[in-house]
Amino acid sequence: MNFNISSTSLLKGLMDVSKAIPSKSALPILENFLFVLKGGKLTVTASDGDLTLRTGIEVESSDEEGSIAVPARHIMDLLKELPDQPIRIRTTGDSSCELSWTSGNSALPYFPAEDYPEIKTASDDAQKIVFPAQSLAAGISGTVYATADDEIRPAMNGIFFDIDTDSTTLVASDSHKLICYTTGDVTASEKASFILPKKPAAVLRSIIGKDEENVNVTFDTNTVVFDFSDTTMVCRLTVGKYPKYRDVIPQNNANILKIDRTLLLNTVRRVAVSANKASNHIKFDLKEGQLEVSAQDLSFALAAYEKINCDYSGDELTIGFKSTFLSEILSNMSCQSLVMRFGDSRRAVLILPSEEEMESEKICGIIMPIMIS
Repeated sequence: MNFNISSTSLLKGLMDVSKAIPSKSALPILENFLFVLKGGKLTVTASDGDLTLRTGIEVESSDEEGSIAVPARHIMDLLKELPDQPIRIRTTGDSSCELSWTSGNSALPYFPAEDYPEIKTASDDAQKIVFPAQSLAAGISGTVYATADDEIRPAMNGIFFDIDTDSTTLVASDSHKLICYTTGDVTASEKASFILPKKPAAVLRSIIGKDEENVNVTFDTNTVVFDFSDTTMVCRLTVGKYPKYRDVIPQNNANILKIDRTLLLNTVRRVAVSANKASNHIKFDLKEGQLEVSAQDLSFALAAYEKINCDYSGDELTIGFKSTFLSEILSNMSCQSLVMRFGDSRRAVLILPSEEEMESEKICGIIMPIMIS
């Protein structure tokens, strides 16, 4: 292997795929990048066994093609210290790889590419959909925070992709809150679904660029592949059955609060400063035209309340929430005004954008109340 490449281009490519490099692995070879040089393009692969990232980088010139595995930490640390300039990478006969730049060079060991495990991809009969890149990024951003950390029910630890013939919904829940992101831009000829684990979901969101147009998604029962530009992500799916989330979405909550989202979020954050730090409990007292948000911590004689004029119609109601859960939902919505639909003090509350913003805001949330004294 012998080629010239821009140090900046190489570093960017390595940074994109390095998110799949494990900090420690039972297979030491996975602590390396797999370099494959062919046809004037360097393909770089990183994997932890469950998540694989691959990207292609154009080289400036190449004299000899080949494939090797190079230590990830060493080559990235070196490239971070180099200014933008062409570098030459070539292998020698003693299992050593030499990186040369304008004023110096560095040698590092390399390992045979044959030692790198084969990356399993989706089967030939896998299903395929095309997801607008920014809708996929927005859907992951709006739901991933609501995933659980549940050893007993691993299906809850990821984002559920519910693909239908007229729309696709991304769902996440930790049993205390449930978030749905629905888009009509993604459809399929028949119903399908898969559960994307939390870590790969967050990685995928971080590597989708703002200029990306579409992401090609290929999946079977065990594996999903995301393809866009020169980047490919292969991920092992969570096996399990996701709960029937539509059954828990309230349909007949008749007490309706319409309020500015930012105003409510800032009020909740201010009042929550005086809430008990262990429980983070706050209380809503609702009556026609007014909302009072309050909190107290009797252990430290702390208390706070704030009254807001609002558009509320329904029965007078007192209901409690965990402030951190409510703040998460409100801060991950982008609508200007929202609607909260209440049943009673023990029933789940539906949070969704106001009717005027239903087209632009695709997220709705459900939060479970807490018992208050």
